[in-house]
Amino acid sequence: MTKNNYGADKISVLKGLEAVRKRPAMYIGDVGKRGYHHLVSEVVDNSIDEALAGYCSSIIVTIKNNGFISIEDNGRGIPVEIHKTEGKPALEVVMTVLHAGGKFDKNTYKVSGGLHGVGVSVVNALSESLIAEVHRDGNYYRQKYTIGQPTTGVEKVGKSNKTGTIISFKPDHSVFTHKGFEEEIIKGRLKELAYLNKNLSITMVNEPEETKTEYCFPGGLSDFVKYLDGGEDLIHNEVISVSREDIEVPVDLALRYSTNYNSNIFSFVNNINTIEGGTHLSGFRSALTRALNSYANKNDLIKTKKNEKFSLSGDDFREGLTVVLSIKVQEPQFEGQTKTKLGNGEVKGMVDNIVYDGIQAFLEQNPKVGKKIIEKAAEAARARIAAKKARELVRKKSGLGSTTLPGKLADCSNKDPLQCELFLVEGDSAGGTAKQGRDRRTQAILPLRGKVINSEKAREDKLLANNEIQSIITALGCGFGEDEDDPSSFNPEKLRYHKIVIMTDADVDGSHIRTLLLTFFWRKMKSLVQGGFLYMAMPPLYKMKQGKKERYAYTDEERDQVLQRMESENKAKIDIQRYKGLGEMNAEQLWDTTMNAETRTLMQVTVDHIMEEETNIRFRELMGTEVEHRRSFITERAKFATNIDI
Repeated sequence: MTKNNYGADKISVLKGLEAVRKRPAMYIGDVGKRGYHHLVSEVVDNSIDEALAGYCSSIIVTIKNNGFISIEDNGRGIPVEIHKTEGKPALEVVMTVLHAGGKFDKNTYKVSGGLHGVGVSVVNALSESLIAEVHRDGNYYRQKYTIGQPTTGVEKVGKSNKTGTIISFKPDHSVFTHKGFEEEIIKGRLKELAYLNKNLSITMVNEPEETKTEYCFPGGLSDFVKYLDGGEDLIHNEVISVSREDIEVPVDLALRYSTNYNSNIFSFVNNINTIEGGTHLSGFRSALTRALNSYANKNDLIKTKKNEKFSLSGDDFREGLTVVLSIKVQEPQFEGQTKTKLGNGEVKGMVDNIVYDGIQAFLEQNPKVGKKIIEKAAEAARARIAAKKARELVRKKSGLGSTTLPGKLADCSNKDPLQCELFLVEGDSAGGTAKQGRDRRTQAILPLRGKVINSEKAREDKLLANNEIQSIITALGCGFGEDEDDPSSFNPEKLRYHKIVIMTDADVDGSHIRTLLLTFFWRKMKSLVQGGFLYMAMPPLYKMKQGKKERYAYTDEERDQVLQRMESENKAKIDIQRYKGLGEMNAEQLWDTTMNAETRTLMQVTVDHIMEEETNIRFRELMGTEVEHRRSFITERAKFATNIDI
């Protein structure tokens, strides 16, 4: 037996920023695209803190031609004098010491943003090169770093008549698997921050693309709500706003109702998107339900039909609602898997009281709007009751919650969800071929007949009346709806397959069916998309046969490359087949090209929380009631369309 020499000399001590480079994912989430762009957010958040403190009115983010990105603000500028305890310039301390900065002194920043709070020192540690420039006290200072280590002192470059900080850095590509800044990802966060901090000017400059975009919203959250709901199918034009800044937990709220059936609810704490909600969101929901119920009862607005009895629930009041809630907390406590759920218990009551008073005051001053909102909620309540009956029928008919599965489902023999895949296949013909070609142990096939109902324009009861939707819900086994009192409500932990693969033809109808399915999953089972369970199959467009040799291509460009290789190897004639549908392939071909895990290509459908607002808007534009939005979308993007067979 080997002697155990574990002693004090075996304890490793990582000094300075060594720990960051040893375990970068602990500090920025991952070393892929998300972590790469999180570096930008960490620096921008410092500038936002200056804006929250009232010292910054402008932020400029510039993607440089040389691989650098710079973040410039006109705040106070990072201090440069010698730090009393560290014996170094304060700028160098901030850039090289974890958890060093003004946000830990509540006299400097009452509240601060940034999800992880690790600051610019982590950006410095993970950068091949970083330059910090400070304009302060009438002077211009500069210090340079390489992989977190200073290569110069804090140099006084010259005089300056402005104030602020400029951080320019180039990520260390020996650390990251991703390379290059993507403008759309950065712009999504910058636009969100501009809405959350009204009158703050945030500019995005892309030097390689020679583009410049400025965001500044004097209306703040009201402008945010108008952007999110698009001004379509409105019940009332005026955005309901509630704002209190002179209290321990400042609250800012904006909301508006439309005739649509889906809700868009976004909550923020210190500019952090709390995608899992928390106590502030619970406070808002409670206040909204109490205020609207109180107003409805006080003014006798709940009109029931003969022999009809119902009460209005929180779900009823949230149908068709677009809302943005933003609060500021000095010491936020985050919970949840992604640390984006607020846990401060005292916040719930504070938000509840402020929102309740604000909504009550608005309703008293706008009785016509109040009446329309209650009428909308009453319609939602009737639909909710009908949906509950429909769920009962689905459960009885399809065995939801039991072992009974849809008759047309060819299930797999493996019962471990981690090993199982469900293919949603367009048409009975292709479904039959897929059943023949699949791996019966791990692959289940559910053929879909025709086009599923549009989830963007249908209430829950109508969705549940659709046979294809019924089959999908029953096959997945994780329920449907958000009624807490109903055991058949959506629960992702009961999901029977951890890969859900949409497999449609590469033509216009196939694209439409795919979009309808994506709409359903995004609107009604969003956590499946966010959890990475949803995929799209990528069947080939071409088969090229030369004698007994067969090759497949998935794009026109790949077809040309394959043809060139085949012609260089053999001068014999090549037959080219253009697949118009899955049904044109036999079982063996479908397996080899589209279903075999060793040879297939699957496209995972995911939405980063930064892009959630944009995703909601795209679904509303594409699948909503306004035809003009669809026409504009198609016209603008038609030139980019690929793999569509008309």
